[in-house]
Amino acid sequence: MTLGRRAALGLVLASPALAQGVEDWPNRPIRLIVAFAAGGAADTAARTCGQKMAEILGQSVIIENRTGGNAVIAANATLQSPRDGYTFLVDAANQLTNPPLMKDLSFDYRTAFVPVSQFCLFPQVIAVKRDFPARTIQEFIAIAREKPNSISYGTPPAAGMAHLAGEVFQRRAGIRLVHTPYRGGADAARDIAAGVLDAVLITTSSIRPPVQAGQARILAVTSLQRVPTLPDVPTLAESGFPGYDMNDWNGVFAAAGTPLPIIEKLASAIAKATADPGVRQRMDAAGAIMVGNRPAEFRAWLATQREICEQVIREAGITLG
Repeated sequence: MTLGRRAALGLVLASPALAQGVEDWPNRPIRLIVAFAAGGAADTAARTCGQKMAEILGQSVIIENRTGGNAVIAANATLQSPRDGYTFLVDAANQLTNPPLMKDLSFDYRTAFVPVSQFCLFPQVIAVKRDFPARTIQEFIAIAREKPNSISYGTPPAAGMAHLAGEVFQRRAGIRLVHTPYRGGADAARDIAAGVLDAVLITTSSIRPPVQAGQARILAVTSLQRVPTLPDVPTLAESGFPGYDMNDWNGVFAAAGTPLPIIEKLASAIAKATADPGVRQRMDAAGAIMVGNRPAEFRAWLATQREICEQVIREAGITLG
């Protein structure tokens, strides 16, 4: 028997086992490695959706938080795990921003990971402190144009999605603000409540406490559509910046080489979980808009966002420092 015939026979004999491994997936617990700390937005999404996914799939979904290295530690842990459909990564904008920000990465995000599905979007807001004179985003822009580099605004963190959203807004509005990075949205919210900052660009959930206390006002949201929990707040897209759509977000990724049928099955489970009324009710409180898209849709969305993020980082000279 020739080597070619042996290889072909071996493939035929192996294929039933491989097919069975896909067909009976999952037959043991699934691990989601979350690149962010417990209690944060991504962790909340992973745990809330993971619980429903476990019901749908009939197997436990284990959440493992691996923080540090600008989410690279979690990415490496996923890549070093068996690619058998039982370990996945929960990541966010780091998939798009790390390549232009970190020159010593040992892998290429675009080829190392396969998008599975997006858990949710976290719309962001532009808000001002209580005594700031602007009542609308147009008035805010007018003041900023009259006094360039005099209005402070905070985002979490440096080189994060809020920072990038702020740079895009400034460029399109023709204004220059003074940027102050924070470790988290709660820290920026605290300082706008205290009047230390003029403005912030943070998520809807982070701004809620100072707004409810009458210490801040929301002028606009950064999502393409109005946020259901803030129906009276206009979007930047409808306020003179058509197409503006810069949200925080998170989603699930598989290491390249994970069987595609398993990726499709997991995406289906995520779609069902994100559509569940109980999941949506809980995530509404966190200011999230549930997505649950298919791998191809997620991949196309990432491609568009990647181009925007890389251009902003390059042109604005944004760094991690």
